[in-house]
Amino acid sequence: MGAAVEIAILQPMTFSSDSRASWLAAILLAVRALVPALGLGGTPPDQLSQYVRLFEARYRAARTLQATFFEEYKDNGQTVRTEAGTAYFRRPGKMRWEYESPEKNIFLVDGKTAWFYVPGDHTVMRVPAKESSDWRTPLALLAGEMKVSRVCARVDFADKEKPEDEATVVLRCRVRGAASDRGTSVTNDAAAPKGGHDDGGHDDIVLFEIGRQTGELSRLVIRQGGGVQVEFRFAKWQMNPPVPEAMFHFQVPVGVAIVNGELPAGEPGVK
Repeated sequence: MGAAVEIAILQPMTFSSDSRASWLAAILLAVRALVPALGLGGTPPDQLSQYVRLFEARYRAARTLQATFFEEYKDNGQTVRTEAGTAYFRRPGKMRWEYESPEKNIFLVDGKTAWFYVPGDHTVMRVPAKESSDWRTPLALLAGEMKVSRVCARVDFADKEKPEDEATVVLRCRVRGAASDRGTSVTNDAAAPKGGHDDGGHDDIVLFEIGRQTGELSRLVIRQGGGVQVEFRFAKWQMNPPVPEAMFHFQVPVGVAIVNGELPAGEPGVK
């Protein structure tokens, strides 16, 4: 459905509470990663496929989406920052994240460009995005054709992860393009992590917690090499709310400085 978007990712930086560039990098890292060929290993394939299809069907028919969110960024197990607000999605490939606490910020993807606006700092960071059929964005998945197999090289039950509710199930996505995907068959059980959390070494791992009966997304966790983890908790989902197209076009306010972001040297280009 329509054009897909892959966001250019900034090189990870050391995070500090007063560093806006570092926090933008953290957001882009979080908004990175998810879901192509669905490998089913180690669990009943029919049941696993059923949950994946239920998750896809829950959001696929909606043209627009809206939900409240709570976001927590951790570095080596230590919580660095928490934020909360409201997220909006519109097909094809558009997102708007309105951060309301502890301060007001806006993260917006208009289909071509990603913007991060900090009103208190009078700055906006602009990062180019390109149309792509190679999805690496779990959250942008909700604004696309909602096909999990476009982002994950492998999906399993996350047996070592305890669901936060008896009515939910946790699915583990090994992100396509990770080291194990490049060097190992994604359907080989040896590629699955053993013991501890499903961190997959230096691979990107995404965990979805969804309703067993509804497929509704309640929690999403992104784990990356180096101890980086970003967790999103969602509530109050609305299907097809009246979200106007104009909400996904960023108009730079008068007096606000634009800082251009770009892929660092050596980073793979966006297809």
